[in-house]
Amino acid sequence: MLSVSTIMGVRALTGLAAAFVMALGFAQPAGAQPALQPAASAATPPQITGNTLKIGVIGPFTGPSADFGVPMLNGIQQAVDENNAVGGYLGRRLELVRRDDQADPAVGLKASQELMTQKVSATIGFCNTGVAARSLEVYQTHQVPLIIPCATGTPLTAKYPDPESYIFRTSARDAIQAPFVVDDILARGWDKVAVFADTTGYGEAGLRDVEKALAAKKIKPVYVARFGLGVKDLSTELSAAKAAGANVVFSYTVGQENAVIALGRQAMDWKVPQVGAWTLSFPFFIDGAGQASDGALMAQTFIAEPSNERRSSFLTSYARKFKVRKIPVPMAAAQGYDAVYILVYSLFGIRDGKLTGPAIKAALESKNRTYYGVVATYDQPFTAQDKDAITQNMLVMGIVKNGAVTFAHAEDAKRNLFVQRKQ
Repeated sequence: MLSVSTIMGVRALTGLAAAFVMALGFAQPAGAQPALQPAASAATPPQITGNTLKIGVIGPFTGPSADFGVPMLNGIQQAVDENNAVGGYLGRRLELVRRDDQADPAVGLKASQELMTQKVSATIGFCNTGVAARSLEVYQTHQVPLIIPCATGTPLTAKYPDPESYIFRTSARDAIQAPFVVDDILARGWDKVAVFADTTGYGEAGLRDVEKALAAKKIKPVYVARFGLGVKDLSTELSAAKAAGANVVFSYTVGQENAVIALGRQAMDWKVPQVGAWTLSFPFFIDGAGQASDGALMAQTFIAEPSNERRSSFLTSYARKFKVRKIPVPMAAAQGYDAVYILVYSLFGIRDGKLTGPAIKAALESKNRTYYGVVATYDQPFTAQDKDAITQNMLVMGIVKNGAVTFAHAEDAKRNLFVQRKQ
């Protein structure tokens, strides 16, 4: 029996080999599953030349958002290493040019400008909506495609008209997370919603999406609290929400403030559920709130359980490569990993080998060979009119149990055996 690591290498080689075939003008039947090649083929990858293909990667690798910036970087690195192990891109090694934005918009802007001087062909990155928003113009002006694997603020892929935009995304935008969570809580009978949103770009956009999702159900929040990052006490706001009759707290913040809310509810002995977007799966919340985090519900694209071979291989390979028992934020790692493969697969659609920004943009928007990813199966993740790869059908509800995130619904766990496709 092949080891998991061998299977991963073979799977990567199989995908790239098929992409080579496609680049030569041949195609695989639509919907066909990639066949495993003999293990011996993995031992003789194409020769890598001295040339490199530079890909920028930017995110908060230090600072307050490093808990999901580092897993994103690791997922990207894992995919790049797999590609290089089988010959890179047409014999060219993929080279990551890293920049740490420290979750600071000004630092991120400078780092993005530096990536342009490094002549990267494309960039993968950003975890914080506000940081990304400050830098979008750099990529658009220089016509360098940017694939965002983590930041979820809805405005990011809406800033420029879709046909002209160089901004792509493999994370679930808040415009689909918010209504997904709203549908779930209303089905549970929780219709008196208090919204707690920070004052960052992420919190601002998230609040608008939650209010819009509630309005679609003819509901208004019974209470809205706004607060800055770093707040240590929200007891006054929680007391006001309780007095307003809230039976659920919908939080929209990226860091330890989620834990401040949970611990505040616990101190008040206010036993109402806390729900939100994917940030409730972060260590800042789960570790910071401890037992108070149990039962929290959040939208997820990927839950770190070996529900099928692709996910099992990814998780095992990540653990071995980075010597960890668990990934702090699995979604960040998985979405970063898939972003690399989506990019590389698209590059093989450029028949003349001229990797200009407009050519890569057009290739990303075209129908390429299906990529059987970790988060989803990508038949055509992007088009000229759609720059978001994730649709609402790909989401599942996660729940915190005993310090870990698992499936909130048994049917989601069963459905997760089959990786979803875009709708």
